[in-house]
Amino acid sequence: MSRVSLSNLNHLAFVLKIDFNERYKNMLVKDALKITDSFTKTSKMPGLSYSLPAWACKTGQKLAKIPGTPCFGCYAKKGNYTRYPAIRAAQYRRLDAIDHPQWVEAMVTKIKNQKWFRWHDAGDVQSSEHMAKILDVCRLTPNTKHWLPTQERQFLPAPEEVPTNLVIRLSRSKIDGPASGAWSHESGVTTTIEARTCPAPSNSGKCGDCRQCWDINVKVVVYGKH
Repeated sequence: MSRVSLSNLNHLAFVLKIDFNERYKNMLVKDALKITDSFTKTSKMPGLSYSLPAWACKTGQKLAKIPGTPCFGCYAKKGNYTRYPAIRAAQYRRLDAIDHPQWVEAMVTKIKNQKWFRWHDAGDVQSSEHMAKILDVCRLTPNTKHWLPTQERQFLPAPEEVPTNLVIRLSRSKIDGPASGAWSHESGVTTTIEARTCPAPSNSGKCGDCRQCWDINVKVVVYGKH
């Protein structure tokens, strides 16, 4: 199968945007939320994020059994994620919602007025089809900066398919592990202050005015171990 050219992809995005504006300009946020379920507003980050169950991660479920990986002792499987049953139930509703025929349009309706957005504060990409839908959402929200951390190498798109307002960061599979070089942007976890580039631990656990994760010019971001 031949690859679609970048110019054709841009044209398709333009057509999709027009089509979306014509067909779904009257979709209300309250109706969109009936499809997508609620979004997450964390105290750390500047915008909304979307949470899926960490128990449904494909690669993460395997890494969770291996000491020394970021997924071993996963933060999204403890604390408030497990303390309140309603949170976990909502995550599974969002997981089911991905297959809804209007999921893309509903996500765009909710996200389009956001300046910053994160995929996902818990959970990960479920399939190539899920990734394709995320790319569509990003193309249809050009005024939003998107950041997607992922362990799912098998679902990464072709680099030319990634919209310029989306930064996909491939997560290193080992804590204090080396750079992989498998993708243009990546993230890692470290146990040493010297190797950490994320300023949140020195800023009361908040991003503050840092936007490294969303910055296409920042190739690597290294977080402190939770």
